Amino acid sequence: MPEMEYLIRFSQSHETFRLPEIEALAIVEGIDLKVISYSIESPFCIVSLPSASAARRLIARSILVISIHELWGHGATLSEVHSSVRSHTEPLWSQYLSCSFKFTIDSYQGSRTNDQKLSIINSFAYLGFAGPIKMRDPDEEFILFEDWPWNSTPLGIPDPKYYYFGRYLGTSSRETLPKKLDLKKRTYISTTSMDAELALVTANIALAAPGKLIYDPFVGTGSFPIACAQFGALTFGSDIDGRSIRGDEKKRTLRGNFEQYGLTQNLGGMFTADLTNTPIRKSALGTSTSTSSPGQQKSDGVSGRIFDAVVCDPPYGVREGLKVLGVKDPEKCPWVIPKGMEMYKDPDFIPPRKPYSFLLMLDDILQFSAQTLVDGGRLSFWMPTANDQDQEIPVPQHPYMEVVAVCVQDFNKWSRRLITYRRISDAQVEPAAIKAYEQAKAERVIEEGKTADDLNPFRNAYFKGFKN
Repeated sequence: MPEMEYLIRFSQSHETFRLPEIEALAIVEGIDLKVISYSIESPFCIVSLPSASAARRLIARSILVISIHELWGHGATLSEVHSSVRSHTEPLWSQYLSCSFKFTIDSYQGSRTNDQKLSIINSFAYLGFAGPIKMRDPDEEFILFEDWPWNSTPLGIPDPKYYYFGRYLGTSSRETLPKKLDLKKRTYISTTSMDAELALVTANIALAAPGKLIYDPFVGTGSFPIACAQFGALTFGSDIDGRSIRGDEKKRTLRGNFEQYGLTQNLGGMFTADLTNTPIRKSALGTSTSTSSPGQQKSDGVSGRIFDAVVCDPPYGVREGLKVLGVKDPEKCPWVIPKGMEMYKDPDFIPPRKPYSFLLMLDDILQFSAQTLVDGGRLSFWMPTANDQDQEIPVPQHPYMEVVAVCVQDFNKWSRRLITYRRISDAQVEPAAIKAYEQAKAERVIEEGKTADDLNPFRNAYFKGFKN
C-alpha cells in the first residue's frame, strides 16, 4: 500500500496566512511535512505526513485549519474518486467493518439535495461497513468534500470541479482559542489592540512554544504576548508610553489581562522604552567571523542574543505622527534632558519625544532583531502599504534576516502585511550582502525633524486617498 496522504480542510479566510501557519506548526511539532497539492483559491490542501497521530498534532493549535483527514481518494469525478479509494485503501476497509460510523458530504461553494446526498453516500456501499450508523459521536466519520466553482448554485452548475474522500482525524483550535481571547471579553484593550484570531496566527508563525522567550517592542495592551503565552512562551514587552502598560493601575492593566486568562506564569516583564533607547543588550553583528579586528573578542555568534522571536505591530503613524524618545532640537530646549533626568522616576512623567521616520523604524526593527534573536529565531511584524504599485512600500531587507513568509490582509486601497523573517547564522551571511546593505543604507536619505507626512510615506498616501 502506498504512503498515506492527508487532507487539510482550511477555513476560507486569511488565505495567504494559511500555508505559513501550518508550515510553522510543523517546525514547532518537529513533524516532517510535505505539501503535495495546494491552491490559495481552495480550502483543501493535500499533504504527506508520517502518521495519523502526527496529523492530529500538526493542527491541534492551528487557527486557520478546520480539520484534518486521512485521505482515501480524490478525483475530478465521482467515478475517479471510487477508483482512487479502491486502489489506495482497500487493505484498510476491514478495520472499520463493525464500528459505528457516519457519512457526511461537505459541499464548498455548492449545494446538494437530500436525495442527491443519499445517492452519493450509497455509491460507497462497496466499502462493506456493517456497523451501526450513528449521527452523533460515531466511532468513525467519513467525509466527501466537494470543491465547487464560485457561484455554482445560482449559475446552475451541475457538478463540482473536484472531490476528496477521507476519514476524519481531528479538529483544530479555531473554534476555541479565538473565542477565549476575544477582545470583546477582554478586560483591558485599546483602539489598536490586534484581534485575537490574527494575534494567535502571528504567534503560531513566530513559533511560540514552551521554553521560548518572545519580545514585543510595541506592546500596547499586550495582544501578542498574551497569544504567545497561550502557547507556553515566556513573554516580554515594552512601549514608548508606559501608560498603555499600566492602564488604570487597578484591574484594567496589561498584567490584568494575563491574570484574566491565567497566564501570569508566562509574563516575563514589561517596561517603558523604544527600539532606539532600550535597556536590552544587543550583540554586535559579524563578530563571530574571522574578520574580527585585532584585540576584539570573538563571539560564537549566539551569546548575547536571547530572544527566540520578536513579534509586533508597530504604529503606522496615521492618527498622529510617529515619535521616538528624544528632543527634536536640543539646542533650542537644552533644559529638557536635565529636567527629564530629575523627573523620570515620577509615575506621571512623560518623556520627551521627537519625530521618527517610518522607513527608519522599519530598519531599526530588523537591526534590533538581528542583534537580539538566536539563530533560527523569528521576527514577525505587521507593516502597512498602499496597494498601488507606485506607492507600495517594499518588503524591508537585512543581510542577517531571511524572509520566510509575506502574508497580506487587504483593505481595498491599502493592505497590511505580516512579514516573517528567520535570523540566519553569522556564517551564512555573505560579505557582499553586508556591503550592499550598508551602501544602500548610506545612500538612502532619512529625513529627521520634519513634518509627520514628510517622515511617513504611508501616512502621506493615506490622507491623500492613495492617489498619485
